[in-house]
Amino acid sequence: MGLKLASGGHLTHGHPNITFSGRFYQSVQFGINKEGIIDYNEVEKLAKKGKPELLMIGTTAYPLILDWSRFAKIADSIGAWLVADISHIAGLILAGVYPSPAPHAHVIMTTTHKTLRGPRGAMIMVTQKGIEKDPEIPSKIDRAVFPGLQGGPHDNTTAAIAQALVEADTESFKKYGRQIVVNAKCLASEFKSAGLSLVAGGTESHLIVIDLSPLGLSGKDIADVLEKAGVVTNKNTVPADTSAFNPSGIRLGTPAVTTRGMKETEMKLVASWIVAVIKNPKDKILVKTVAQKVKNLCKKFPVR
Repeated sequence: MGLKLASGGHLTHGHPNITFSGRFYQSVQFGINKEGIIDYNEVEKLAKKGKPELLMIGTTAYPLILDWSRFAKIADSIGAWLVADISHIAGLILAGVYPSPAPHAHVIMTTTHKTLRGPRGAMIMVTQKGIEKDPEIPSKIDRAVFPGLQGGPHDNTTAAIAQALVEADTESFKKYGRQIVVNAKCLASEFKSAGLSLVAGGTESHLIVIDLSPLGLSGKDIADVLEKAGVVTNKNTVPADTSAFNPSGIRLGTPAVTTRGMKETEMKLVASWIVAVIKNPKDKILVKTVAQKVKNLCKKFPVR
């Protein structure tokens, strides 16, 4: 069981007929309501009806905080495993601005190259609750990874992950994580003030999904125009979309600009440029002007 791709879930969380988890296992998929919010009562109904053996809970484009306790109660009520995929939010959890699933999940998995700000890699961790459910689950996972699915590790990547974790245990990292959320909320506020529609009404994390359907615009087209203007976003589905290839939304996040040292003042500037391009996507002079402004701003905040 997992969150639907079109509702902000990840492709690998049981999306039907595409990935391993959706092709070889019977998948129960839950979605979001018309406001863009997960209805936990509906999730519980689907879980009790479908009785999945595993709940793979995580997101790739859902801006609100997940209720780990509620998911745990649902999983426990049907005897299912709860796996928390915190790939996007690991850094926010370590910074204390997003609740940890550790007391609630049996297994936690994360990539190490997103908000954790490390090398491209991943970790799978078993919680005390998971060991109590099956004392052999750590060794089962180890054997499934190697030799079951992967070859030998890259020692340089392992060392880099270790260094990333050392840095994540510092006050400066926690300050960075807190600023990520502050910056995202600032962007969201500016977008709403400019009349743009946001999925779920805003954000509680590092990401924002702008719903362009009220403007009759394509997320793919706007993402392409914004990239020409020096702002990289992702095309993204919104609740009413039927196609992931030509969706009506765009997704953007604040970890990278926060790493460069940008704060609320810069977010207001960036928001104004994004709004200008969205409202005038065919104005090539405007796009070129914004691109130059983006370059000038980035020169003031170099990557160190």
